[in-house]
Amino acid sequence: MDRSEFDLYADEYLAQHRTNIAVTGEDPEFFAEYKIALTRRFADEAGAVVRRVMDFGSGIGASVPWFRKYFGDAALTCADASPRSLALSQSRFPGGEAYLAIDGDTVPLPAASIDLGFSACVFHHIDHAEHVQWLRELGRVVAPDGRLVIFEHNPYNPLTVRAVNTCPFDANARLITARKLAASMRAAGWKTVETRYHLFFPHVLAALRPVEPALAWLPLGGQYSLVASK
Repeated sequence: MDRSEFDLYADEYLAQHRTNIAVTGEDPEFFAEYKIALTRRFADEAGAVVRRVMDFGSGIGASVPWFRKYFGDAALTCADASPRSLALSQSRFPGGEAYLAIDGDTVPLPAASIDLGFSACVFHHIDHAEHVQWLRELGRVVAPDGRLVIFEHNPYNPLTVRAVNTCPFDANARLITARKLAASMRAAGWKTVETRYHLFFPHVLAALRPVEPALAWLPLGGQYSLVASK
């Protein structure tokens, strides 16, 4: 999906997303918060000091309120290729966040200017042949002691595949396995890549969710995370 397609779907994104994930019994806010809450946990486990965060592919700002909640002391930069999505994000969540339009094949930030790079379900929209280039570029803007956290849809989960296949703004998307994306991260220069799987149980089985961390090794969760360091 190119920038013009993201601009086209930006105004309808939230409503379409809500309809598309109805089968899970959760709303978009649930999925947005769980990613940032986990990212906070990953940072704390690593003893990372996070002063500057970049949300790569921030869209219409779904993660903004949760970064405010879990990373309230950090400066947040929302970066996206869709100017319309960035404008909607600013109008939905006015505040002190910085907004950055990505035009071309670079992130217009200085080297080592970010402590934490974050990306939620963006790479399946990027041509797989371009993954290493973008992961290398994210490595350029993340500080030497920083982290990169990526969440992606798991192509081994049937509910996830169904949701993507029936979603209008995923029409040109190509899911990618954790193994392949982790290999691209290493090829881009990231030295340590940790893989975890998440979202095993829909809302009707929410009582079982406390056991999900013990299942993080099992490649059947609805999404997976990759946490990389240099």
